[in-house]
Amino acid sequence: MLDDFLKITFLGNTIEDYCWFTGIIITGLIFQRLLSKLLTLFVFKFLQKYITGVGYDRLLALLKKPMGIFIMLIILYLAFNRLQFPEEWECMPIERFGLRMLFYRTFQVLIVGSITWILLRVVDFFGIVFMHRVSLTTSKTDDHLVPFIKETVKVVICIFSVFFILGAIFELNIASLIAGLGIGGLAVALAAKESLENLLGSFTIFLDKPFVIGDLIKVGNVEGKVENIGFRSTRIRTAEKSFVTVPNKKLIDNELDNFSLRTQRRVTFTIGLTYETKTEQIKNIVTGIYNYIENHPQITKGETHVRMYGFDLNSVNIMVLYFIESVDYDVYLNIREEINYKIMEVIEKNGSSFAHPITPVLSGSGQK
Repeated sequence: MLDDFLKITFLGNTIEDYCWFTGIIITGLIFQRLLSKLLTLFVFKFLQKYITGVGYDRLLALLKKPMGIFIMLIILYLAFNRLQFPEEWECMPIERFGLRMLFYRTFQVLIVGSITWILLRVVDFFGIVFMHRVSLTTSKTDDHLVPFIKETVKVVICIFSVFFILGAIFELNIASLIAGLGIGGLAVALAAKESLENLLGSFTIFLDKPFVIGDLIKVGNVEGKVENIGFRSTRIRTAEKSFVTVPNKKLIDNELDNFSLRTQRRVTFTIGLTYETKTEQIKNIVTGIYNYIENHPQITKGETHVRMYGFDLNSVNIMVLYFIESVDYDVYLNIREEINYKIMEVIEKNGSSFAHPITPVLSGSGQK
């Protein structure tokens, strides 16, 4: 009786066929994660001689989703291979346009897409490996080069994947297709003019190296640390910790100040003393400030200027200018604070004080 039950036909397939279909799907869902880990481990073992410093867990995290989709597609293929279209549907053969061809080519496109996704994640993994290697070097050029090469390889993989789908699956003549894109390509180029300019900008940044990853730059109203240089744009982390994406075209068309290439930091400001300060006191204050700054171990020698600069409405002004021999922002703040405290001590020691700014008093109308 069981054999008779399994041979009952429904929509062109027996109950046994539907049982096989369901069993394959359930088995696949149960072992999908295990198969994904095993395939990822196989890929890791195959690549192990080329990688150092990055473990299996990083590759598993990258390949978990695309590998799972690839395995699920294989399981679905095996399951649906147990079923047939009902004869009464009169479906066309797989070689002719129809339901069979639609399902088959859709499956092929999904398989190629999942394999492409896996390859892109493998490229990301190699990007992590090489970034780990370049982090051990002192050169910042490598930090710029690795992401650039990684993105280039990923673009090439995507292009080959599209051409493979068009040529192998849809059986199009790729050579004729490329030749026929003359006028169409021109229209696309005009429509994508800005994207192409940003792409050329990325090559300019790569070749001229006006900055590299990690540099502190200012372009327009954006100032911050470069965290990533891509094909279309560059990402900058500002002092407010916000993440600003700047098109590469803007970076090469506008004036760009690379603070990291500076050898020194310039400090200049004006001190206002009260008019009660005697001439001799002013001279002593100027000399005391100058001697301290000029003899400071982290101040550029011979570039310090401290002068009685002029007169204001309520103050005698002293100009102070010096250069700190460090581009590190924390060092700059510490030295400037230290010198400011010393200036206050010198002024107090010589019996003077800072002038207070004049606050204008607005006269109001009296009561009638």
